[in-house]
Amino acid sequence: MNEQELCKKRLLDLSRQADRKGIVLFSDFLNLNELNIYHQCESEFATKTESFGGVSYAERQIIAFIPDALYYEWTYPIAALKVEPAYPKYAEKLGHRDLLGSVMTLGIDRSKIGDILMGDGCYYILCEENVAPYFMEQLTKVRHTLVRLSVVSTDEISSHQEMIDKDGIITSNRLDSVIACVYRLSRSQSLELIRADRVFVNGKNIQTPTYICKPDDIISVRGHGRFHFISISGETNKGRLKIKYQLYKS
Repeated sequence: MNEQELCKKRLLDLSRQADRKGIVLFSDFLNLNELNIYHQCESEFATKTESFGGVSYAERQIIAFIPDALYYEWTYPIAALKVEPAYPKYAEKLGHRDLLGSVMTLGIDRSKIGDILMGDGCYYILCEENVAPYFMEQLTKVRHTLVRLSVVSTDEISSHQEMIDKDGIITSNRLDSVIACVYRLSRSQSLELIRADRVFVNGKNIQTPTYICKPDDIISVRGHGRFHFISISGETNKGRLKIKYQLYKS
């Protein structure tokens, strides 16, 4: 059984268990490929499902399996941790890979960790609640920089997520045209990315270059980054489309 089949089997088992027990059950954090498998088999689940990663724009998400006639309130088992330099004056300039590397050396499975996001002079780790105390105790250094952790509300993360507002001009709002504009690629290069299964829209792998981008689509391109397609804002004198989008800074 390959990884795709194992992922599908695990999700279907969770759905059946939630239905049988009458309680909400949760997956671990799923990456983009696993989320695509989830979307492909949504019709096969024995329960309703929802997905969430702690913040609305999260790339890695947990699936909730929700049985019918549920009589209690529930929340996703997600904790948000703020990582700050203990001594800002002496702190190195750190990147996403530095923090992820330090987190992974602690021996926690990647599936227990959601997105790692950049804030204003700090980072935020989204993780499952049951591993948060371990991170609080063990994550004391990133590279050579001493850090301190605190539990925060996800509202704080949303208010500090750095976005870069951008404008562009495209011939049409097809996916291949939009990606070529955003990442300064040729149309053939963006086609190659789509055909190589490296493009995801709202967590779903899109293999069709003619997909029409819609307002509020979150588009992830493996190896390039992620952006929020906001709107078509007008036309040029030559009939080309003006677009607005935001790049996620990480």
